[in-house]
Amino acid sequence: MTEPTNTATKPSQDTWSRVRPDFERWAPRTLMARASLIIVVPLIFVQIISTYIFYENHWDTISRRMAASLSGDIATLSRFISDYPGEQNLEWLRENARSTLDFEIRYEPDARLFAGLVSTPEPDGALLATGEILNDALWESLKRPFRIDFAAYRAEKMIAIDVQLDSGVLHVKAPRRRLFSSTTYVFVIWMVGSSILLFFVATVFLRNQVQSVRNLARAVDEFGKGRDVADFPNEGAFEVRQAARAFNIMRSRIKRQITQRTEMLAGVSHDLRTPLTRMKLQLAMAKQGVEPEDVDALKDDAAEMERMLDAYLSFARGEGNEDSVPTDAAEMIESIAARYRRDGANISVSVEAARQSILVRPVAFERCLNNLIGNAARYAQTVAVSATIQGQALEVLVDDDGPGIPPDQREDVFRPFTRLESSRNPKTGGVGLGLTIARDIIRGMGGDITLCESPQHGLRAAVRIPL
Repeated sequence: MTEPTNTATKPSQDTWSRVRPDFERWAPRTLMARASLIIVVPLIFVQIISTYIFYENHWDTISRRMAASLSGDIATLSRFISDYPGEQNLEWLRENARSTLDFEIRYEPDARLFAGLVSTPEPDGALLATGEILNDALWESLKRPFRIDFAAYRAEKMIAIDVQLDSGVLHVKAPRRRLFSSTTYVFVIWMVGSSILLFFVATVFLRNQVQSVRNLARAVDEFGKGRDVADFPNEGAFEVRQAARAFNIMRSRIKRQITQRTEMLAGVSHDLRTPLTRMKLQLAMAKQGVEPEDVDALKDDAAEMERMLDAYLSFARGEGNEDSVPTDAAEMIESIAARYRRDGANISVSVEAARQSILVRPVAFERCLNNLIGNAARYAQTVAVSATIQGQALEVLVDDDGPGIPPDQREDVFRPFTRLESSRNPKTGGVGLGLTIARDIIRGMGGDITLCESPQHGLRAAVRIPL
């Protein structure tokens, strides 16, 4: 009997594969934005925690001490008036309260606080947080009815506090600074200012680091499009310099391999064409007595060998050492179509939307278009070629009304030496390298070729090259 397995110990790969697309959808796209987010999120948490600690400890402690000091002074004044009544004593107390405590006091004999305005030991819900602390402190110090008004002298930045005494009401105007500490504003300004300063410094530093990555990505993209790229300088962080060195080594190795392959194929081409030329010359000078049919057959075989050799060399040669130069793709398409029209092909061209110079390898690009248009003209009655600029890419469409290619075999035709006998005539077909060479050239320029059904119910070859 098999033992039960515990599948709840850790998330499965399928779970992570479902979570990751959500993260990628909501996360910033650029490295700069993600790095900034890594800095900003902890910074915000630090500010929240610091603010919480400040208001829970420092702010609460300071506010209670200031409220206790203010309520103690008011309690002292109240007791002095109760113990030493008289106008002379009250005048002396008024002068000293103004000079030492910055209070303005007024005593109203035989007065009573209105019932609706008398405060109770419970904090009034209308008071601010500081007012609640002051309310508690006054009750602890006075044990008498009192009233606090924060709005009466708002313009003067004063607080009105009325205290019910046995023989009347004491009115006190106290400065608001006796309750509010400037350290609060200093703390907030310091937090916000330091955060902005740190974020600015981090952004400048990150931009310099990310710029190296962008430059490397741009160099890789240019090299992937088949354009000449100089050695990437060793700059930026250690990982970026390491990637730059790897890119330079890869670039040198690829260029060396392309050069060696081109030189080797040039020698192979010369060595193979020399005996083939001799064969053709001997056939041309064949003596009488040889059957003409045999000579014609040998000539056809020689021509077939030459055609196959050209196709093999074109495939093996690939991009070669051709440089990318500004090329008018529309003019090139019209020139190719004109050549096939002279051979009787029915080809329509629409390239007005693509009349601008693009950076491509002209010989290789012409070979690619020639293969696609020639392939369509060979197996279809009518061919339509269009070219447009779609965003940052050139798109060329070659549509025909031929037999087409089944969807499940459209990728197979890009494999070398692959021919679909069910849909292509073997007598007029090539050696199975036309589409392979075309895609190899376009991918060497950073683009791609795809096949799909044409609006003319034949085959559509779509070429897309980044500008």
